[in-house]
Amino acid sequence: MLQQRTIKTISRAVGVGLHSGQRVELTLRPAQPDTGIVFRRVDLPEPVDIPISAEAVTDTRMASTIGTGGAKVHTVEHLMSAIAGLGIDNIYVDTTAEEVPILDGSSSSFVFLLQSAGIELQKAPKRFIRIKSPVEVREGEGQSLKWARFDPYHGFKLRFEIDFAHPAVDSTGQCVEFDMGVDNYTRDIARARTFGFTKDVEMLRNNGLALGGGLDNAIVMDDYKVLNSDGLRYDDEFAKHKILDAIGDLYLIGKPILGAYSAFRSGHGLNNKLLRAMLAQPETWEIVTFENERQAPQGFALPAQAW
Repeated sequence: MLQQRTIKTISRAVGVGLHSGQRVELTLRPAQPDTGIVFRRVDLPEPVDIPISAEAVTDTRMASTIGTGGAKVHTVEHLMSAIAGLGIDNIYVDTTAEEVPILDGSSSSFVFLLQSAGIELQKAPKRFIRIKSPVEVREGEGQSLKWARFDPYHGFKLRFEIDFAHPAVDSTGQCVEFDMGVDNYTRDIARARTFGFTKDVEMLRNNGLALGGGLDNAIVMDDYKVLNSDGLRYDDEFAKHKILDAIGDLYLIGKPILGAYSAFRSGHGLNNKLLRAMLAQPETWEIVTFENERQAPQGFALPAQAW
């Protein structure tokens, strides 16, 4: 049986929120089988649990925000990407503020926290959402067109194309493909950082955003070049960060997806619309488990210590 996974021990980190600039303590805790991924605001008078789901996403401006009632957690996508990349099904995420810490702007620090805690197999079948037929969402026309799509595939692969008219981005790959069963998430995707432009900083900060952003947790560009002294971590880091984001956004559905995701100029909002469009068409998907690991897609049956 292909089994569910959680972490073995508690793991902690302290940082600041990318947009809020607030100090936040993050605690990752093991969870029982079939718990799913549950964010918990422990700073409120009474702690509030926010189980992830496509419907729990309340805002997608500049980041993915989940919430229930008046309790929210902003910028969950990088941590969710790491959780997905390591195949974890059940975990509690405690935060002492309304935003996940940005740490270095990628998901590699979260991967380190999760791997340091250890990954434990659980006595329950891992459940997947398998795409049975295509689902697509589109917005805009011509130069403003963007779209995202699911197609059937025995595994999980992503293809993302960006379109930034900027010298620093034009000189790198604007299209990236990643296959979870063939490639290595930790090596190939996790270190890709979020990015932004100096021309947008004043506007963002006037709107209460990017208050915690800087050269230590983002790729920053002026009109011509990357300003970070250490340059890029990958030749195609911009497009790879969009893959990283998409992995996190899509895992907000609560189960790993078996299918092929492709997108052009998509973002947090369109990724969530794709999940909701799929859920609204029950004939396009099904829940599956694998009683025999050999039947599972390549890469998903790796022992926990290999992740």
